[in-house]
Amino acid sequence: MRPLDGITVVSLEHAIAAPFCTRQLADLGARVIKVERPKVGDFARGYDERVDGLSSHFAWTNRSKESLALDLKHREAPAILGKLLGQADVLVQNLAPGAADRLGLSYAALSQRYPAMVVCDISGYGSDGPYRDKKAYDLLIQAESGFVSITGTPDSPAKAGCSIADIAAGMYAYSNILAALLQRGRSAKGAHIDVSMLESMVEWMGYPLYYAFDGATPPPRAGASHATIFPYGPFTAGDGKTIILGLQNEREWDAFCRVVLERPELTTDERFVSNSLRTQSRAALTDIITAVFSALSIEAVIERLERAQIANARMNDMRDVWNHPQLKARERWTSVPSPVGIIPALLPPGTPQSFAPRMDAIPALGQHSERILLELGYTADDVVRLSAEGAI
Repeated sequence: MRPLDGITVVSLEHAIAAPFCTRQLADLGARVIKVERPKVGDFARGYDERVDGLSSHFAWTNRSKESLALDLKHREAPAILGKLLGQADVLVQNLAPGAADRLGLSYAALSQRYPAMVVCDISGYGSDGPYRDKKAYDLLIQAESGFVSITGTPDSPAKAGCSIADIAAGMYAYSNILAALLQRGRSAKGAHIDVSMLESMVEWMGYPLYYAFDGATPPPRAGASHATIFPYGPFTAGDGKTIILGLQNEREWDAFCRVVLERPELTTDERFVSNSLRTQSRAALTDIITAVFSALSIEAVIERLERAQIANARMNDMRDVWNHPQLKARERWTSVPSPVGIIPALLPPGTPQSFAPRMDAIPALGQHSERILLELGYTADDVVRLSAEGAI
């Protein structure tokens, strides 16, 4: 038995934040019914065709779901949604600002009909305030939250290489829904969850915010290096491959000089006797490290770092990650069906050994429309008629 077996989630979702949240719920056994626009569907279906014709974003966030194609503006859509929500425990939506309210799907309206329902609204800026109606995409929230201002190089700010603002909001939605379901088990009452991408990202910005407390200078952009600790970041070995290493204290600095650089005299060099001084003299220290590493392969550099017990990592590309020996050794890869065939999928991190996560198919658009409508009491003739009218 999975933790969320018997829980039904209806999701009016698109892009990443809400689909990522509901996929986590599906992993734990929830039945997730994804309501999509007929013919078009979740617009993330069209982001690319990298997975044998399937969108990479969609493949990532939509396994183990059922797809109901439904035109929310069709005259019969409110009745269909009403019947669907009557069987649901959770509603998740990240429609455009104000759209859910116009459809009668606000928590104020739904709580009167379904007092035990958990309603989770995910938006860029939240349900009120001056930015409530402002459009919000992942990159825009990365910028608005200050993340871009501290990421990149001194000459050029940069965004994260993955949808970090969407992921943050999706995970806060997921954890809050789990908490609301636990609370409902005690009180029998539902809850309203209002998740903002901005607030999710600002929470993750806690360190740089406090570093810049009370008008202090914020951490500088340092590329893949650490802004305030050195040496901590990427260095190139003699074979052109990149190693990333990090030192945290003076004991490690001593071991780094003796074992890795084979330059024990550097431990007493007045330019490098503290982290603050090493950070100020990072250009000179970089030249020394680069000169040593240029004569070594990455394997030789790693051997010295391991012997000195210095934290290190290869800078892997995507091919390296697909073939990562640690993931292979821990048997973290499985596979799921999809509209384009069987594709690999990573098992959910941290799954308890007491149950197997749900790893079902990625749905085709509208794949489950007929079955869901029949469950709701519609007839086969109704399904044919609704299809002909473009409702599903």
